[in-house]
Amino acid sequence: MIEAGNVSKSFGDHLVLDGISVKFETGKCNLIIGQSGSGKTVLMKCMVGLYEIDSGKVMYDDRVFSRMSFDEMKVIRQELGMLFQGGALFDSMTVEENIIFPLSMFTDQSPEQKRDRANFCLSRVKLENVNKLYPSELSGGMKKRVAIARAIGMNPKYLFCDEPNSGLDPHTANVIDNLISELTQEYNMTTVINTHDMNSVIEIGDKIAFIHKGKLWWEGDKDTILKSDNEVLNEFVFATELTRKLKQK
Repeated sequence: MIEAGNVSKSFGDHLVLDGISVKFETGKCNLIIGQSGSGKTVLMKCMVGLYEIDSGKVMYDDRVFSRMSFDEMKVIRQELGMLFQGGALFDSMTVEENIIFPLSMFTDQSPEQKRDRANFCLSRVKLENVNKLYPSELSGGMKKRVAIARAIGMNPKYLFCDEPNSGLDPHTANVIDNLISELTQEYNMTTVINTHDMNSVIEIGDKIAFIHKGKLWWEGDKDTILKSDNEVLNEFVFATELTRKLKQK
Protein backbone atom coordinates (compact mmCIF):
# COMPACT_ATOMS: atom_id res chain seq x y z
CA MET A 1 0.00 0.00 0.00
CA ILE A 2 1.05 3.58 -0.70
CA GLU A 3 -0.45 6.39 1.35
CA ALA A 4 -0.44 10.15 0.90
CA GLY A 5 -1.27 11.71 4.25
CA ASN A 6 -2.41 15.36 4.20
CA VAL A 7 0.10 16.16 1.44
CA SER A 8 0.51 19.78 0.37
CA LYS A 9 2.80 21.20 -2.28
CA SER A 10 3.27 24.74 -3.57
CA PHE A 11 5.41 26.29 -6.28
CA GLY A 12 6.07 29.85 -5.18
CA ASP A 13 2.70 31.34 -4.25
CA HIS A 14 0.77 28.73 -6.23
CA LEU A 15 -0.76 25.98 -4.07
CA VAL A 16 -0.94 22.86 -6.24
CA LEU A 17 -1.78 20.15 -3.68
CA ASP A 18 -3.95 21.14 -0.76
CA GLY A 19 -3.91 18.57 2.04
CA ILE A 20 -4.55 15.43 -0.02
CA SER A 21 -5.04 12.18 1.90
CA VAL A 22 -5.53 9.01 -0.12
CA LYS A 23 -4.53 5.35 0.05
CA PHE A 24 -3.50 3.26 -2.95
CA GLU A 25 -4.17 -0.41 -2.36
CA THR A 26 -1.99 -3.45 -3.02
CA GLY A 27 -2.96 -5.79 -5.85
CA LYS A 28 -5.20 -3.16 -7.43
CA CYS A 29 -5.09 -0.63 -10.26
CA ASN A 30 -5.35 2.72 -8.46
CA LEU A 31 -6.24 5.50 -10.89
CA ILE A 32 -5.74 9.24 -10.40
CA ILE A 33 -8.00 11.31 -12.65
CA GLY A 34 -8.67 15.01 -13.04
CA GLN A 35 -8.47 17.90 -15.46
CA SER A 36 -5.14 19.18 -16.74
CA GLY A 37 -3.62 21.33 -14.03
CA SER A 38 -5.60 19.65 -11.25
CA GLY A 39 -2.44 18.42 -9.49
CA LYS A 40 -2.53 14.71 -10.30
CA THR A 41 0.89 14.63 -11.98
CA VAL A 42 2.42 16.65 -9.15
CA LEU A 43 0.93 14.17 -6.67
CA MET A 44 2.55 11.26 -8.49
CA LYS A 45 5.90 13.05 -8.62
CA CYS A 46 5.66 13.74 -4.89
CA MET A 47 4.97 10.08 -4.22
CA VAL A 48 8.11 8.94 -6.05
CA GLY A 49 10.25 11.68 -4.52
CA LEU A 50 10.81 13.82 -7.62
CA TYR A 51 9.22 16.71 -5.72
CA GLU A 52 9.75 17.37 -2.02
CA ILE A 53 6.44 17.91 -0.27
CA ASP A 54 5.81 20.99 1.89
CA SER A 55 3.82 19.16 4.55
CA GLY A 56 2.20 15.80 5.25
CA LYS A 57 3.78 12.45 4.53
CA VAL A 58 4.13 9.75 1.88
CA MET A 59 4.27 6.17 3.12
CA TYR A 60 5.16 2.88 1.45
CA ASP A 61 3.50 0.28 3.62
CA ASP A 62 4.84 1.17 7.08
CA ARG A 63 7.82 3.23 5.83
CA VAL A 64 7.65 7.04 5.84
CA PHE A 65 9.27 7.72 2.48
CA SER A 66 8.96 11.50 2.57
CA ARG A 67 11.12 11.79 5.69
CA MET A 68 13.94 9.54 4.52
CA SER A 69 17.45 10.56 3.57
CA PHE A 70 18.50 10.30 -0.07
CA ASP A 71 20.28 6.98 0.56
CA GLU A 72 17.25 5.56 2.40
CA MET A 73 14.99 6.60 -0.48
CA LYS A 74 17.23 4.69 -2.92
CA VAL A 75 16.23 1.43 -1.24
CA ILE A 76 12.54 2.04 -1.93
CA ARG A 77 13.20 3.40 -5.42
CA GLN A 78 14.69 0.02 -6.31
CA GLU A 79 11.25 -1.42 -5.52
CA LEU A 80 9.53 0.96 -7.98
CA GLY A 81 8.67 0.40 -11.62
CA MET A 82 7.98 3.44 -13.80
CA LEU A 83 6.05 3.59 -17.06
CA PHE A 84 6.49 7.07 -18.50
CA GLN A 85 3.99 8.82 -20.74
CA GLY A 86 5.98 8.49 -23.95
CA GLY A 87 7.59 5.20 -22.99
CA ALA A 88 10.94 7.01 -22.51
CA LEU A 89 12.94 4.30 -24.25
CA PHE A 90 16.54 5.11 -25.14
CA ASP A 91 16.63 5.54 -28.91
CA SER A 92 20.29 4.53 -29.17
CA MET A 93 19.72 1.22 -27.35
CA THR A 94 18.09 -1.95 -28.61
CA VAL A 95 14.97 -3.32 -26.95
CA GLU A 96 17.06 -5.78 -24.95
CA GLU A 97 19.53 -3.08 -23.88
CA ASN A 98 16.64 -0.85 -22.73
CA ILE A 99 15.27 -3.59 -20.48
CA ILE A 100 18.70 -4.54 -19.14
CA PHE A 101 19.62 -0.93 -18.33
CA PRO A 102 18.04 -0.77 -14.82
CA LEU A 103 19.26 -4.28 -14.06
CA SER A 104 22.81 -3.12 -14.77
CA MET A 105 22.35 -0.09 -12.51
CA PHE A 106 20.78 -1.77 -9.52
CA THR A 107 21.79 -5.46 -9.54
CA ASP A 108 24.95 -7.54 -9.77
CA GLN A 109 23.40 -10.09 -12.11
CA SER A 110 25.61 -11.68 -14.73
CA PRO A 111 25.11 -10.76 -18.41
CA GLU A 112 23.41 -14.12 -18.98
CA GLN A 113 21.03 -13.58 -16.04
CA LYS A 114 20.12 -10.12 -17.33
CA ARG A 115 19.42 -11.45 -20.82
CA ASP A 116 17.27 -14.21 -19.36
CA ARG A 117 15.31 -11.65 -17.35
CA ALA A 118 14.87 -9.45 -20.41
CA ASN A 119 13.58 -12.41 -22.42
CA PHE A 120 11.18 -13.37 -19.64
CA CYS A 121 9.80 -9.83 -19.38
CA LEU A 122 9.38 -9.58 -23.14
CA SER A 123 7.53 -12.88 -23.24
CA ARG A 124 5.33 -11.63 -20.41
CA VAL A 125 4.20 -8.66 -22.50
CA LYS A 126 3.80 -10.93 -25.54
CA LEU A 127 6.79 -9.60 -27.47
CA GLU A 128 9.25 -12.24 -28.59
CA ASN A 129 12.15 -11.93 -31.04
CA VAL A 130 12.34 -8.13 -30.88
CA ASN A 131 15.48 -8.01 -28.71
CA LYS A 132 17.74 -6.53 -31.37
CA LEU A 133 15.27 -3.99 -32.74
CA TYR A 134 15.53 -0.29 -31.94
CA PRO A 135 12.60 1.82 -30.67
CA SER A 136 12.33 3.54 -34.07
CA GLU A 137 11.45 0.16 -35.56
CA LEU A 138 8.49 -0.40 -33.20
CA SER A 139 4.86 0.70 -33.32
CA GLY A 140 3.47 2.90 -30.55
CA GLY A 141 1.82 -0.04 -28.84
CA MET A 142 4.97 -2.14 -29.03
CA LYS A 143 6.99 0.70 -27.47
CA LYS A 144 4.57 0.82 -24.55
CA ARG A 145 4.84 -2.93 -24.07
CA VAL A 146 8.64 -2.74 -24.11
CA ALA A 147 8.42 0.06 -21.55
CA ILE A 148 6.21 -2.17 -19.38
CA ALA A 149 8.73 -5.00 -19.76
CA ARG A 150 11.46 -2.65 -18.54
CA ALA A 151 9.27 -1.43 -15.67
CA ILE A 152 8.73 -4.97 -14.35
CA GLY A 153 12.33 -6.03 -14.90
CA MET A 154 13.26 -5.41 -11.27
CA ASN A 155 10.15 -7.30 -10.09
CA PRO A 156 8.77 -4.14 -8.43
CA LYS A 157 6.40 -3.97 -5.49
CA TYR A 158 5.04 -0.64 -6.73
CA LEU A 159 4.27 0.37 -10.32
CA PHE A 160 3.65 3.95 -11.46
CA CYS A 161 2.16 4.65 -14.89
CA ASP A 162 1.85 8.17 -16.31
CA GLU A 163 -0.79 8.34 -19.06
CA PRO A 164 0.01 4.83 -20.35
CA ASN A 165 -2.51 5.11 -23.21
CA SER A 166 -1.39 8.49 -24.50
CA GLY A 167 -1.18 8.49 -28.29
CA LEU A 168 -2.63 5.01 -28.73
CA ASP A 169 -5.69 3.94 -30.70
CA PRO A 170 -8.61 2.55 -28.63
CA HIS A 171 -7.84 -1.11 -29.38
CA THR A 172 -4.16 -0.82 -28.46
CA ALA A 173 -5.05 1.23 -25.39
CA ASN A 174 -7.34 -1.59 -24.27
CA VAL A 175 -4.51 -4.12 -24.74
CA ILE A 176 -2.21 -1.99 -22.56
CA ASP A 177 -4.92 -1.58 -19.89
CA ASN A 178 -5.53 -5.32 -19.71
CA LEU A 179 -1.81 -6.04 -19.56
CA ILE A 180 -1.24 -3.61 -16.67
CA SER A 181 -4.23 -5.01 -14.78
CA GLU A 182 -3.12 -8.60 -15.36
CA LEU A 183 0.44 -7.92 -14.18
CA THR A 184 -0.81 -5.99 -11.15
CA GLN A 185 -2.83 -8.97 -9.96
CA GLU A 186 -0.23 -11.57 -10.92
CA TYR A 187 2.60 -9.87 -9.03
CA ASN A 188 0.39 -8.31 -6.34
CA MET A 189 1.81 -4.86 -7.05
CA THR A 190 0.47 -1.53 -5.87
CA THR A 191 -0.17 0.13 -9.22
CA VAL A 192 -0.85 3.87 -9.50
CA ILE A 193 -1.97 5.26 -12.86
CA ASN A 194 -2.45 8.87 -13.98
CA THR A 195 -4.96 8.93 -16.81
CA HIS A 196 -7.48 10.97 -18.80
CA ASP A 197 -8.83 7.84 -20.48
CA MET A 198 -12.35 7.13 -19.26
CA ASN A 199 -12.26 3.71 -20.90
CA SER A 200 -9.37 2.83 -18.57
CA VAL A 201 -11.34 4.15 -15.62
CA ILE A 202 -14.38 2.03 -16.44
CA GLU A 203 -12.42 -1.10 -17.36
CA ILE A 204 -9.65 -1.35 -14.75
CA GLY A 205 -10.42 1.28 -12.09
CA ASP A 206 -10.26 -0.82 -8.90
CA LYS A 207 -9.68 2.38 -6.91
CA ILE A 208 -10.20 5.86 -8.35
CA ALA A 209 -9.14 9.20 -6.87
CA PHE A 210 -10.55 12.33 -8.53
CA ILE A 211 -8.37 15.40 -7.97
CA HIS A 212 -9.91 18.85 -8.49
CA LYS A 213 -8.08 22.12 -7.88
CA GLY A 214 -5.48 20.41 -5.74
CA LYS A 215 -7.95 18.62 -3.48
CA LEU A 216 -9.24 15.07 -3.28
CA TRP A 217 -12.78 15.65 -4.54
CA TRP A 218 -14.06 12.08 -4.74
CA GLU A 219 -12.86 8.50 -4.41
CA GLY A 220 -14.50 5.23 -5.32
CA ASP A 221 -14.22 2.54 -8.01
CA LYS A 222 -15.35 1.69 -11.53
CA ASP A 223 -18.68 0.38 -10.24
CA THR A 224 -19.64 3.60 -8.46
CA ILE A 225 -18.14 6.39 -10.57
CA LEU A 226 -21.02 6.56 -13.05
CA LYS A 227 -23.56 6.57 -10.22
CA SER A 228 -22.01 9.42 -8.23
CA ASP A 229 -24.03 12.52 -7.33
CA ASN A 230 -20.85 14.62 -7.19
CA GLU A 231 -21.58 17.34 -9.74
CA VAL A 232 -17.95 18.29 -10.40
CA LEU A 233 -16.99 14.66 -10.95
CA ASN A 234 -19.96 14.07 -13.24
CA GLU A 235 -19.09 17.10 -15.33
CA PHE A 236 -15.55 15.77 -15.80
CA VAL A 237 -16.55 12.13 -16.41
CA PHE A 238 -19.32 12.67 -18.91
CA ALA A 239 -17.58 15.49 -20.78
CA THR A 240 -14.49 13.31 -21.11
CA GLU A 241 -16.52 10.28 -22.20
CA LEU A 242 -18.37 12.34 -24.83
CA THR A 243 -15.07 13.67 -26.18
CA ARG A 244 -13.68 10.13 -26.42
CA LYS A 245 -16.70 8.88 -28.36
CA LEU A 246 -16.59 11.80 -30.77
CA LYS A 247 -12.90 11.13 -31.51
CA GLN A 248 -13.71 7.52 -32.37
CA LYS A 249 -16.24 8.53 -35.06
